[in-house]
Amino acid sequence: MDRVTINLAEGTPLYQQVAAEIRRAIAEGEARPGERMPLAKDLAKVLGVNTNTVLRALRELRDEGMLEFRRGRGITVAGTPERGVVMTRVKELVIFARQQGYQPDEVIAMIQAIS
Repeated sequence: MDRVTINLAEGTPLYQQVAAEIRRAIAEGEARPGERMPLAKDLAKVLGVNTNTVLRALRELRDEGMLEFRRGRGITVAGTPERGVVMTRVKELVIFARQQGYQPDEVIAMIQAIS
């Protein structure tokens, strides 16, 4: 992840810029599945942003399925940008299903029925 840069003057929130740069690094093979991510405080120092900004970006990527947090082992790359897109769609499906009155186990059964 040598080329991670952000633009402090840009209108996009900093945490989104950090997340986008990490996504790019994963997509381009600079960070591969299974590799450990640098510490948030180290990334923050390199980027010139607050550690909380980096942590917010890392949590967003974890929620997308791209990063995995493990106690005592740090943060590792879990997947590719494609997996992140799938996770986003799955979350949208779960939200939609809840709005329609379906429980998660019912949604899982529906998916299994068409698989």
